[in-house]
Amino acid sequence: MKIYISADIEGVAGLVHFDEATADKSVFEPFRAQMTREVAAACEGAAAAGADEIWVKDAHDTARNLIAEELPDGVRLIRGWSGDPYSMMQEIDASFDAAMMIGYHAGAGSDASPLAHTYSGRITGFRLNGRPASEYRVNVYAAASVGVPVVLISGDEGVCADAASLQPHIEAVPVKHGVGASVVSLHPRLAVARIREAAERALRGDPIRCAIPLPERFEIELTYRHHEPAYRASFYPGARSLDPMTVAFESADYFEVLRFLLFVV
Repeated sequence: MKIYISADIEGVAGLVHFDEATADKSVFEPFRAQMTREVAAACEGAAAAGADEIWVKDAHDTARNLIAEELPDGVRLIRGWSGDPYSMMQEIDASFDAAMMIGYHAGAGSDASPLAHTYSGRITGFRLNGRPASEYRVNVYAAASVGVPVVLISGDEGVCADAASLQPHIEAVPVKHGVGASVVSLHPRLAVARIREAAERALRGDPIRCAIPLPERFEIELTYRHHEPAYRASFYPGARSLDPMTVAFESADYFEVLRFLLFVV
């Protein structure tokens, strides 16, 4: 069984401020370590369920966050950004049996986390087919576009609820919830234990139960914090300006959506 894991950091246990997610800040190291522990737990749970090949995409900021030597032996780690439109899901393809998302967070405009955003702080609103979209929403469709079901998500309560609303059978592990500029979090060791257990449980059943159909057509609406990047994005082929801050793009091909996002977020 071949498993893909996409790892972010804003959704790991305890993390409450963007300084704690930024490599050049003094408070980063403990949360880099927690990110690594949570990803390692998912790997260990997957292996216990029979996974014999596990790929991990370091998908936060520099994509050089995970401490490689603290991951289980045999894990293939994707570091850095290739420029591939699949971005946080780089290298995913039909050869994988299932995917997991660790350390994910609520999307732009949400009140579920003080770290809520979708891809870029330049974006204040991100809608996919008429509803607010988190990075989970973008990436679960990326996985579905190559036939891979997402079977586990961990992160804040907001993104876990978002996932459960789209995929009733997904294993969701909420490790914290946001209250204004604060979070109420599980103990880091308990978060790790729950992720390990959920990863094993997710793969003991048939991953296909978590499969989702792709919509026939996709419409993206991005609302920018400032006019200048919105103006620039409106010149992307097929994009159109809805107002001074908002750009829309439509396609029946999800890869074209991912290519659009690569250049405008």
